[in-house]
Amino acid sequence: MDFKNRTKNYAEDIDKALNLLLEPKEQIPQIIHESMRYSVFAGGKRLRPILSLASGETFGASSEEVMNTACALELIHTYSLIHDDHPDLDNDDMRRGMATNHKVFGNAMAILAGDALLTQAFQILSSEALKEQNPEKLRRRLQANYEIAQAIGSRGMIGGQVVDILSEGDGKKDSNILRYIHTHKTGDLIRASVRSGALIGEANEEELFNITVYAEKIGMAFQITDDILDVTGDQELLGKNIGSDEKNDKLTYPSIYGLEKSKEMAEKAVKDALLFLRKTNKENIYLENLAEYILTRKN
Repeated sequence: MDFKNRTKNYAEDIDKALNLLLEPKEQIPQIIHESMRYSVFAGGKRLRPILSLASGETFGASSEEVMNTACALELIHTYSLIHDDHPDLDNDDMRRGMATNHKVFGNAMAILAGDALLTQAFQILSSEALKEQNPEKLRRRLQANYEIAQAIGSRGMIGGQVVDILSEGDGKKDSNILRYIHTHKTGDLIRASVRSGALIGEANEEELFNITVYAEKIGMAFQITDDILDVTGDQELLGKNIGSDEKNDKLTYPSIYGLEKSKEMAEKAVKDALLFLRKTNKENIYLENLAEYILTRKN
């Protein structure tokens, strides 16, 4: 199966699982469940859950073993987007070609929808651990859950968001601050997504090291490409306003290195990612293709 069709199949399977895991929109109080579902099913790429599934399969886990963890990762990602779009943060009106959550449901309900998605993610992760009967598999699941929590806390994704906010408009072009922001704001959850699948599978320590470097490198490439698309992308394809980074005076790769150097850095990151992926000695053409896709994506 080619990359495009396999990605479509992954996304469809994830959407089916998410639909079953989320409360129906008719459940009281209806507005919060409508708000949660609105953003979850607003047409995301499902990159993080796909990475978790593909990584798990690489190391011997079935999609059924990884699916709920993958869905939890998507709920966490969606919560972060709802809050990131909020007027007190990036104040964006559009996301994935649709009005952002706070524009539809109001500021307070958007905050609560994000809170509810984050909480439900850990309910799902805990439920999966409670069902596990094998002691070693349980240990691996608990480690994956711990790493996911660590990846999104004040020393992970939230920490990256904090430094991103603090650096807006300060006029500094500090590459170390830029690296900190993107390593944590974007990269940590991508890293946890790949590692969670590998942990639920049977990856040994050396394999975990190599797949982790792969994850870190594609996370870097993804963020550099995201920064480039905010300058050069097609607004209709992106589904959000372009030029928002410059408008908000954000620290980005193009603002420090320029477009051409940024593209070279993204290409180098993908090249390194593929090198470490192959060191696992596990064949996964899909993960190779996904890394290469990051360089050519339009949204």
